[in-house]
Amino acid sequence: MKTFLLTTLLSLLSMGSVAQPSTHTTEIAILTDEYWWGGVVALGSQMPYIQPLRTIDLSRDGYNNQLVPLLLSNKGRYVWSDHPFKFSVNGKVITLESDTELPVVQTAGKTLRDAYMDACGKHFKPSGTLPDSLFFSMPQYNTWIELMYNQNQTDILKYAHGIIDNDFPRGVLMIDDNWQKHYGNFEFKPERFADPKGMVEQLHAMGFKIMLWICPFVSPDSPEYRELSRKGYLIKSKRGGPAIINWWNGQSACYDLTNPDAAAYLVNQLKEMQRTFGIDGFKFDAGDPGLYASPDLVSYRKDATSVDHCEAWARIGLEFPFNEYRACWRMGGQPLVQRLGDKNNDWKAVQALIPDMLAAGLLGYAYTCPDMIGGGQYASYINIDQSKINQELIVRSAQVHALMPMMQFSVAPWRILNQENLHTLCRLAHLHQEMGGYIMQYARHAAQTGEPIVRHLEYQFPGQGFDECKDQFMLGDKYLVAPMVKSGTVRTVVLPKGNWRDERGKKYRGGRAYSIDVPLNRLPYFEQLK
Repeated sequence: MKTFLLTTLLSLLSMGSVAQPSTHTTEIAILTDEYWWGGVVALGSQMPYIQPLRTIDLSRDGYNNQLVPLLLSNKGRYVWSDHPFKFSVNGKVITLESDTELPVVQTAGKTLRDAYMDACGKHFKPSGTLPDSLFFSMPQYNTWIELMYNQNQTDILKYAHGIIDNDFPRGVLMIDDNWQKHYGNFEFKPERFADPKGMVEQLHAMGFKIMLWICPFVSPDSPEYRELSRKGYLIKSKRGGPAIINWWNGQSACYDLTNPDAAAYLVNQLKEMQRTFGIDGFKFDAGDPGLYASPDLVSYRKDATSVDHCEAWARIGLEFPFNEYRACWRMGGQPLVQRLGDKNNDWKAVQALIPDMLAAGLLGYAYTCPDMIGGGQYASYINIDQSKINQELIVRSAQVHALMPMMQFSVAPWRILNQENLHTLCRLAHLHQEMGGYIMQYARHAAQTGEPIVRHLEYQFPGQGFDECKDQFMLGDKYLVAPMVKSGTVRTVVLPKGNWRDERGKKYRGGRAYSIDVPLNRLPYFEQLK
């Protein structure tokens, strides 16, 4: 009887009558002194993965930031997949699961840089092009924290004048959410913007480039909703008609950008805005894979998954040199500005800036901005007395930003800081401007080679014990930056082998640790001497 049942089961399996497991599993045994990074930019603070890590699903677990199907080791090993996979860490084992292919560990050399450069060359080659150079050479400004959902012409101009009156360098100015009549509409609210074209002309005359916040959502039963539904440009539901997706601002329909005609239509709408109002570019918010994860969704491209919708949204930005994304799937090496997800106004968030930026670089996103100075999570500012905002934290946050590829202000420093601290922030903004040529040099290098602008010390100085370093970084291959990321005025700096000179001119011999004084007006950084 048992023989008969076994024969029958094998026969059914051969005919496909019994469903076979579709999940492919790989277990990576972590080698002695081996460390791993990757997958999710927002997990930078947990990298390298030493502590246990619950299962992360790259098809939906973006944690408000970018996702890449890449894991990298300091021993020159890496995993790449063309599709999202799941991974977890338990003890000395990384477990990978995929419904589409067997994840394979590849060996490219002996170092973290070897692994990264091999993966980059094979899977996300740099395009050779950059976002607009203004992103790197000047600070950016965003109206979000000051105006939140009350975006209006009078206060936007007031904010811009505050930048000039306080001697901050002029760069990109982003007008954030709620400037338009409703989602999917590209007209300014007339009750808040008496003359939007005139406003943009004034801002241009003041020396700013202007970007507008947009998202892929469309307010239900609006004129745009009805038009896009008629054209078949919205994601559909299995129940019939356009799907309604829950997101942080309610429930909306959504562009189906896997449809080339829908993508072309949206690009034309945005370019018409540019022609009409003189807008320079757009802040592309949302697009997170988790928003598209419902099995109820029906796409134009029949095999489209959650990450395909995310990638299709990112591809819209390739049409605009002035762009910014917070969520992305793959697209490393492309001329897209990435931003870290909204951080709280607290020290834990400040401490996350460097490791998250390091993770972004290791996942192919060289052109990344570390959120907004002091944090872009608006609830942090609603829930505290504005007169009691922690000025030390704001200054230290700005110091982390100053020698990153980009720095972005939102909360107005001249409103919340005393004169001494305001002067410090102004000097940091000008430091970023002064370093703009150097930063651009490495932005161009990234466009040709794919190498990060902000580099992990283990990437730059392998085998010197920097695997777990999370409060120092290299800007290009010349400057080691060591900001204060917690309250206080003393920190330890560990310098790699060689000779170094700090920003004050003092020389140091590398290969050892130093305790240094860091008063609130100091940003320590060290130049490697040849």
